[in-house]
Amino acid sequence: MRYIIIGAGAIGGTVAGRLTEAGHDVVLVARGAHYEALRDHGLRVSTPDGARTHPLPTVQHPHELGELHPDDVLFLAVKTQDSQAALDDWSLRPVAGGGTAAQRLPLICAQNGVESERMALRRFRHVYGMCVWLPSTYVEPGAVSAAGAPYTGILHLGRYPSGVDETARAIAADLEMTKLLAPVVPDVMRWKYGKLLANLINAIEAVSGPVTSSAAIELLTRAQAEGRTVLKAAGIEAASEQEQAEARGDRIRFEAVEGAPRSGSSSWQSLARGTGTIEADYLNGEIALLGRLHGVPTPVNEGLRQVANAFAREQRQPGSMPVDEMTALLDALGRG
Repeated sequence: MRYIIIGAGAIGGTVAGRLTEAGHDVVLVARGAHYEALRDHGLRVSTPDGARTHPLPTVQHPHELGELHPDDVLFLAVKTQDSQAALDDWSLRPVAGGGTAAQRLPLICAQNGVESERMALRRFRHVYGMCVWLPSTYVEPGAVSAAGAPYTGILHLGRYPSGVDETARAIAADLEMTKLLAPVVPDVMRWKYGKLLANLINAIEAVSGPVTSSAAIELLTRAQAEGRTVLKAAGIEAASEQEQAEARGDRIRFEAVEGAPRSGSSSWQSLARGTGTIEADYLNGEIALLGRLHGVPTPVNEGLRQVANAFAREQRQPGSMPVDEMTALLDALGRG
């Protein structure tokens, strides 16, 4: 199989590097300065076991690849707010032997949140969810790092909305030839909802810095309590924190990566890079959406969504609002 990594940032780039090390064909899809660096100098992946540079075919647009192969796998690793454009770009691409990518090729949604799978299923027949636990960082154009060891990450994989098949097993086998764990599960969205609850921390960290103070921990506790309440009201089951921790066990620990200090969450990195967007609509905003659908108030998550989006639009520095100030702002928004 050939893996087309749509969004070769921290997650996509790390997976691409590990697949390449195991001898698999990989194509990178990127844009802007990152695309230029990858095209001209290759993909540099730094991990606790060293740094490697991989000269890989890199494109900005699907038409640059021409006709796709019947054994291609589309690996969607853009932020959810960029999913729609990527699905539009790739769904109608022709595949050798007839048909389109949407009709014939598997599409893996390797992203935070739970919305991209629904977006994809409107177009693609063969959609797979992936719950990504892979601590990684976009270092600079052309370079990513990942701090996990001895395994780089754990990627629960299954069909969307549920089930397993031979394609999922074959993809998992390829991933596990590398330093990645890829359990194939029939209930992948249960794992992704569990990760969603954990990712409610992202907006707090992005706006106010590491969640270590009692005030920050209290705010996270409130956000996650709202999340659990709305999931229960919606009849949605989520993998527990204990189950997720047991799945990782002692197989993934953080180690220093020379020349590539570990940064914050994906949301923190979006603010640090000044992208102008952030994934809060699909993390805290997912909780707010479910709350509205099921009559459950979610003022903390709605407030976090608003504040994180304002930080992204205004290109404010991550961690620049003290947590007490943010808490007061959220409480005011909740009363409004």
